Amino acid sequence: MSFNIEDHPHKRYNPLNGDWILVSPHRAKRPWQGQVEKPVLEERPKYDPGCYLCAGNERAGGKVNPDYKGTFVFTNDFSALLTDTPEGGIDDGELFQAQSESGICKVICFSEDHSLTIPEMEVTDIRKVVDLWCEQYTELGENPDINYVQIFENKGAIMGCSNPHPHGQIWSSKGIPTEPAKESKTQKAYFEKHGKTMLFDYVNAELEKKERLLDQNDSFVALIPFWAVWPFEAMIISKRPVQNILELTEAERTDLADIYKKLTVMYDNLFETSFAYSAGLHQAPTDGEDHPEWHLHMHFYPPLLRSASVKKFMVGYEMLGTPQRDITAEGAAKRLRDLPKTHFKKN
Repeated sequence: MSFNIEDHPHKRYNPLNGDWILVSPHRAKRPWQGQVEKPVLEERPKYDPGCYLCAGNERAGGKVNPDYKGTFVFTNDFSALLTDTPEGGIDDGELFQAQSESGICKVICFSEDHSLTIPEMEVTDIRKVVDLWCEQYTELGENPDINYVQIFENKGAIMGCSNPHPHGQIWSSKGIPTEPAKESKTQKAYFEKHGKTMLFDYVNAELEKKERLLDQNDSFVALIPFWAVWPFEAMIISKRPVQNILELTEAERTDLADIYKKLTVMYDNLFETSFAYSAGLHQAPTDGEDHPEWHLHMHFYPPLLRSASVKKFMVGYEMLGTPQRDITAEGAAKRLRDLPKTHFKKN
């Protein structure tokens, strides 16, 4: 019997962070067996007087939001990082080390409309979100005490999102966070060896293979990465090797908004629900150095597995051994790719 990647257990390597994942396709030959009930859809108002992110409402601590239209950004009232953290730490041998960390955390409201999410917004309005990302990346990155700007979105209560109002966050820090630091190391090694970015070669290889592609436009590709851990994990990757979002042209900014919507519409259509995920941009540090090895991309980590109410748990072997998945990346890509392109609420 010869090895078949679609049938037999195997490990896949993630060249971006150096980790491996166990894939067990034989456990999920028919992963969507049985009855799947449609979820009860929650209809939210355009304005919620009790929402601390809606325009004109009071936030914690007594601050009042302006009567904004479109996007709105403010410094997080409960920031995980603070600008006035004193320098210091603990250096008590190899086993007990700690370092102070400082930074700035912000909240970005995507729209004044409380009822919307990214897949339900117009591309022109999502473009305003992209533009605000660029403004904040510039402002925070020019701060000499900020060396990395992490832009991200948590969507859905099961991803820890405490407020359904369409919004994301930016945590900027003096230190470079663990995951971008891993990607810096692997991308630099690849660039020094090949003279090209890792993701430039990767995205072009995926465009040839077509097995894991979800959608594309002139500037970006949405795909299920070969090494995906979560069942419907995805990435958006720029076709052109750019270090950060500031290098995007006007057309490319619009294309980023377009592919962001297309991918999240697929997600919502999969189980006809507001699909939960954590997503974030990975791009070059803002440490004043040139980073030709960095290639702009966006990760999407959704937990749902079989329905709107059944999610993938990372427990047991995944926590103690190696992350594991049943459905292959190729199977997940086909499942998403074959879905209607129009949001299910409009059908």
